[in-house]
Amino acid sequence: MIIETTTIKLYAPWVHSLKEKRMVVKSLITKTRNKFNVSIAEVGEQDMHQTIVLGLACVSSNVSHADSMVDSILTFIEHNTDAEIIDVQREVR
Repeated sequence: MIIETTTIKLYAPWVHSLKEKRMVVKSLITKTRNKFNVSIAEVGEQDMHQTIVLGLACVSSNVSHADSMVDSILTFIEHNTDAEIIDVQREVR
């Protein structure tokens, strides 16, 4: 069993309140959960208006499939928000 965890840091310069940020985060999380079978949540910098930190985890039978899933999720997130991905950290267990 392979578990790949990923932390994605996004920058959303147009967000000026936590309410706006919450709308962006909830939309991304819902869309990602509906399209992919992964666990995803906001995991950091929850009090910062323009910074979004998402954590996700996927379970697979091999590393290449897990990597492919995470790559697809990153592409999906890029195409479904105006926020810029500024950092991605991956860990395979």
